[in-house]
Amino acid sequence: MVSRTTTFAFEGVTANPVDVQVQLFNGQPHFAIVGLADKAVAESKERVRAAFAALGLSFPPKRIVVNLAPADLPKEGSHYDLAIALALLQAIDVIPTGALDDLAAIGELSLDGHIAIIPGALPAAMAAEAMDKTLICPEACGPEAAWSGGHVLAAKSLMALISHFKGNQQIPAAKAGELTDNIAIPDLKDVKGQEGAKRALEIAAAGGHNLLMIGPPGSGKSMLAQRLAGILPPLSAHELLEVSQIQSIAGVLEKGKLSRVRPFRSPHHSASMAALVGGGIKARPGEVSLAHHGVLFLDEIPEFSGQVLDSLRQPLENGEAVISRANRHVRYPSRFQLIAAANPCKCGGGPSESLCRRKPACKADYMGRVSGPFLDRIDLFIDVPAVTAMDLTLPPPTEGSAEVAERVSKARLLQEERYREVSGARRLNVDADTQAIDAFCTPEQSGLDLLMQAAQKLNLSARGYHRVLKVSRTIADLDGSQLVRRIHVAEALNYRYRPIGLPKVSHDILKV
Repeated sequence: MVSRTTTFAFEGVTANPVDVQVQLFNGQPHFAIVGLADKAVAESKERVRAAFAALGLSFPPKRIVVNLAPADLPKEGSHYDLAIALALLQAIDVIPTGALDDLAAIGELSLDGHIAIIPGALPAAMAAEAMDKTLICPEACGPEAAWSGGHVLAAKSLMALISHFKGNQQIPAAKAGELTDNIAIPDLKDVKGQEGAKRALEIAAAGGHNLLMIGPPGSGKSMLAQRLAGILPPLSAHELLEVSQIQSIAGVLEKGKLSRVRPFRSPHHSASMAALVGGGIKARPGEVSLAHHGVLFLDEIPEFSGQVLDSLRQPLENGEAVISRANRHVRYPSRFQLIAAANPCKCGGGPSESLCRRKPACKADYMGRVSGPFLDRIDLFIDVPAVTAMDLTLPPPTEGSAEVAERVSKARLLQEERYREVSGARRLNVDADTQAIDAFCTPEQSGLDLLMQAAQKLNLSARGYHRVLKVSRTIADLDGSQLVRRIHVAEALNYRYRPIGLPKVSHDILKV
């Protein structure tokens, strides 16, 4: 008779059900695991054997075959231990027949029979809930898995599960962890001066636009980027669930605590392509996915490898990172907002360009490390000048993150209502497709004339042209205007220039 239970194989953030089948045969004692299992799964037999010995259970002197079905689905990780052990316990009549019918299990076994923490508890619990099954998981994963809304049993050890199935000591249902918004985020009031940069940051936050700040060291580029999360609205329930699933797969959810504050990721410029986009032996999510529905901040962007930066082009366009393997493709959602910062040149520029030893070639060489197609995906380019001593002696600004966040929230609400009527989905201006751009972002005739004139002088690509329209629509939303006017187009064009030797739009063109 075949004893079976259910576990899950992770493919991106999707938990695919796996049928764990255990059968005992007469013959020479042997323990085999089949079903396209990797090294960690193959080693499960030794962990299961040691856990049984720690509980005083002897392995049956028979041939044991464990089949993980479907056999053509790759199985990776150590979380199959618990399901294999439970199916084997049922096969040798330690737990009652049929006790596992409505259950699914994930967990790694220690040699003493305790169940160790594993990543992916939340996606597994959601998949179990969809199958109308109760999930058994490690005790430490209980608060995380309980966020699925399904029934979750968080067990400390294999012995506790045996007692539960025999009715000696019931394991209570797990309770969800904390939901908090009380994460300290620096306030915009800390930034003195840089009013132009604050305005650009507000526009970027309102429309979800990508932003590149260029300025000398110490001008406040990193300070501004770190305060962006404080003016973004909190995650919606749907966004929170998506972000938490990625964090669960990556193993960075601490004690099941969820936060509605949008993610802010700031990888070092030495990060590899696998670290940034995702990959590795088990195709783990990268920084772009951990920044899903949040902010990815790339400081000193010319110092990143050009190949690594260009690998971000697809996630920036499609909102997902695709990791290709010989036998499968793993997809992770990665709809993030890119904020980048750079010095004007390798010398840093400093308070005065006179400090540059090789101008203007130094600037062209330094920014030339970033490819044109990558820069074409950035909506806002701004100069962040050096802060003077006079600026630092000024009193703190009266307007901080709370006031800016209120305006951003109102502008985003306008966008979501606008696009919901057309597509039925929550969208921002940055996500508008060609049809939506034609319907909602086309400016009045004087603004359109200005845009056409500037597009010819700047040699805007089709993508750049559309991005100017999207930024113009966001500026109009911040203004509370239904119509995109000439003044909105003029401000959007002022942010659209290349930092590689090309000047900003002429002031004569931008006269309104």
